[in-house]
Amino acid sequence: MNKGELVDAIAEKANVTKKDADAILNATLDLIVESVASGQKVSLVGFGTFEKRDRAAREGRNPKTGETLSIAATTVPAFSAGKSFKEAVASSKG
Repeated sequence: MNKGELVDAIAEKANVTKKDADAILNATLDLIVESVASGQKVSLVGFGTFEKRDRAAREGRNPKTGETLSIAATTVPAFSAGKSFKEAVASSKG
């Protein structure tokens, strides 16, 4: 499902226009990005948690040459799925 399909599904499920659904989805995503970027954790009970994580510096290897190289420390966004989300995905095997 891409963003356009998600907007269509939100509009249908929430009984709102596609324009309103798009505005709501964009606002939600913007707020999550802004909050995580500023160091806040965003927890949606049953769905999951978005947070900022630090990744330590490490050594890597160029797969083409085998040469060792240094990978700098960085900060990355992370998502941890909530219990209900995990259970829904696990029960849909097939």
